[in-house]
Amino acid sequence: MQEGDVQIKGYPIRLPLDVMLVFSANPEDYTTRGKIITPLKDRIGTEVMTHYPKDIGLGTSITKQEAWTERDLGKNFKLEIPDFISEIVEQIAFEARDDQRIDKRSGVSQRFPITALEAVVSNAERRALITDENEIVPRISDVYSALPAMTGKMELEYEGEQIGAQKLAKELIKRACGVIFEGFFLGIDFAPTVRWFDEGNKLLLSETASAEECAMLLKDVPELIESTLVPLDFAKKEKAKLVSACEFVLEGLYAQNKISRNEEGGFEAVTKTRRDRRGLIYDDLTDLEGYN
Repeated sequence: MQEGDVQIKGYPIRLPLDVMLVFSANPEDYTTRGKIITPLKDRIGTEVMTHYPKDIGLGTSITKQEAWTERDLGKNFKLEIPDFISEIVEQIAFEARDDQRIDKRSGVSQRFPITALEAVVSNAERRALITDENEIVPRISDVYSALPAMTGKMELEYEGEQIGAQKLAKELIKRACGVIFEGFFLGIDFAPTVRWFDEGNKLLLSETASAEECAMLLKDVPELIESTLVPLDFAKKEKAKLVSACEFVLEGLYAQNKISRNEEGGFEAVTKTRRDRRGLIYDDLTDLEGYN
C-alpha cells in the first residue's frame, strides 16, 4: 500500500493510490506479548493509543451519544432516563475494569455500558407496553434485566469463571449502586425506613408492575418518599420517576447491607444468623421452634 504497487497475476502495476486506511484492534490479538508484530507496525503510519474514560461524567456522555435510546416510540410515549440510572450503568463498567476476576488484557470495552443501557431502556419500554403507561422511566430492576447484555461483554479470569458471570455481574451492580447512592444521598438519614424492615415488614416491587401500583406500596414505608425527594428535582406526583428513585434508594440500602434483596426484587430486613451449641447455623429463631 505504501509503495502503491499492485500485482495482478504476478505482473506488478503501479497505481497512483490516494487511499487512507484506518483500522483498530486489540494488540493482544496479534501476539501473546500484547504488542503489534513488527512487519505490521512497519506499514502503519501512525499508532494512536487510547484509554478508557477517566471519570463517570465522560463515560456517561460517550454512552449517551452512542447508545440507541432515541427511539421512535410514537407520540403517546415519553422516555426519560434518570441521571442515577445512567451513572449506575456506567459505574458498573468502572467496577468491572477494576475487578481482579475479570481479564485485564481484554478488559471491558466502552460497548459494555452502551449495550447495557440499551437493554435497560428496552426492558422499561416493555413494561410500559404491558402496563399501558405512556411514561417510560427505567428502574433498578431494569438494570438487573440487562444482565445478559453485561455478561457477554466480560472476559473472566479463572476465579471469575468459578463464581460465574451472572453472580459476578450482580455483585458489580450492587457495588455500583452503592457508589452512586452515596453520591446522591450522602448525609440523608434513612433510619426510619431501615427500622420498618427490621420490624418484619417486606416490600416487593415487580419489574412488570405499573408506577401507580408501586407508588401505593411505597407509601407504606415510613419517610422513604420524603427522604428520597430531598436531593432530586422532580415532584411527588411524577410517579414513574418517584418509583425509580425509591427503588434506587432501596438498592442503595441493600448495597450498604442495611436491608436485603431477593431474586424477585423483594426487600426485607437483613437476615441475622445464629448458631446453636453444636455450631449449626440458623437464619433466625423461628428455625429453632420445635427443635429438641
